[in-house]
Amino acid sequence: MLLDVIAASAAVMGTVRDFGMEQIPFTAATGRVLREPVLADRDFPPYNRVTMDGIALDYETYAKGQTVFGVEDLQAAGMPRMQLSNTANCMEVMTGAILPEMTDTVIPYEHLSATEHEGFKRFTITAAVEPGQNIHARGADAQAGQILMPAGTLLSPAEIGVLASVGKTMVQVSRLPKVAIIATGDELIPVDGTPGDHQVRTSNSYGLAAALLELGIVATCHHVNDNEAAIAALFSSLMDADVWICTGAVSAGKYDYLPLVLEQMGMTTIFHKVQQKPGKPFLFGQFGATGTDDIPLVGTSDTNNIPLNETGPVVFALPGNPVSGFMCCYRYILPWLRASLQYEAPPVPHAVLGTDVTFKAPLTYFLPVRLHPVSGGQLIALPPPYHGSGDLTALLQADGFLELAPDKDFFEKGSSYPVWKFR
Repeated sequence: MLLDVIAASAAVMGTVRDFGMEQIPFTAATGRVLREPVLADRDFPPYNRVTMDGIALDYETYAKGQTVFGVEDLQAAGMPRMQLSNTANCMEVMTGAILPEMTDTVIPYEHLSATEHEGFKRFTITAAVEPGQNIHARGADAQAGQILMPAGTLLSPAEIGVLASVGKTMVQVSRLPKVAIIATGDELIPVDGTPGDHQVRTSNSYGLAAALLELGIVATCHHVNDNEAAIAALFSSLMDADVWICTGAVSAGKYDYLPLVLEQMGMTTIFHKVQQKPGKPFLFGQFGATGTDDIPLVGTSDTNNIPLNETGPVVFALPGNPVSGFMCCYRYILPWLRASLQYEAPPVPHAVLGTDVTFKAPLTYFLPVRLHPVSGGQLIALPPPYHGSGDLTALLQADGFLELAPDKDFFEKGSSYPVWKFR
């Protein structure tokens, strides 16, 4: 069964699963998804906070016409709250300090003139004063018990600071999945090896692993030769993984054993082959699945929904050509992982073609493009030199893949299309 891109994407997203939760130190939680609400443990700010260096006084005394105030003491940040003993006087205060008792207004030094006589300092007010000025009122930001961050919040450095401020040293987040990346091929050698004329260094695995790092996922990388028994043995050792991402051996060649091995091991194939270029031989399935309602299974005429699988990995088997696998990762795998980790799905950005493009095939074409922002926030997409799905170096001059629909073969300059950005 050959699915179009929309149906293939829906089938992938129909298997989104919850990997569960884990508790980690808040200092390690940047980029993770919160799985519990975080409450204010007290009012924010927790006291009437001085926002300017200067003096604190009783506004009513000033309003009666007094403009010269003698200094009783100094209230610094971090000091316990002091009390003004005479409202005819003032108290020097520093930014961040608690507002002294018997005061309700702060005058910055810039609006004061200082004099001193026999060791007694006085300040004369030189600018108009508003009641309550330069004070960050207690509870103005949040009340004790208020939800500051709901479950589902993506934790950025701003949230980490708030976690620290409420004393939340351990935080419940979505558990990251255990991902195994498996490269197949007799032609592959280690990265630090010297390839013969008939060999290439293993590269697909590391590009895919780097893409997963965007979500904080550290994958394990494996290589296996084009041998049916060896592939089955490696897969059997990786059954505790949540996700397999395979690269190579997925098409119809004589040494493409992957589909057969996966079938023999009990994987349910959800689809094999997508109407797209690059990446047409893409195979997707999962272990322990039986059909119910929405997703068509290969070889059946029923519409089925693959239920949550907790007995084996979800399998993304990608073509071996490097651009094919890289594109499938950003179009299918990363959106699936974000949804499984309970990220809020962002809208897919669009870019405007900066040149005419012709593609004469009834397939969705994922065109590598360099993106150029212009005034107004628009992105202009220009394709770099590109020699097909084996041309990994073309990605050095690209920022993403423009998704061109299969319903026409000429795409005009100035027309807008979805873009799957990897840079």
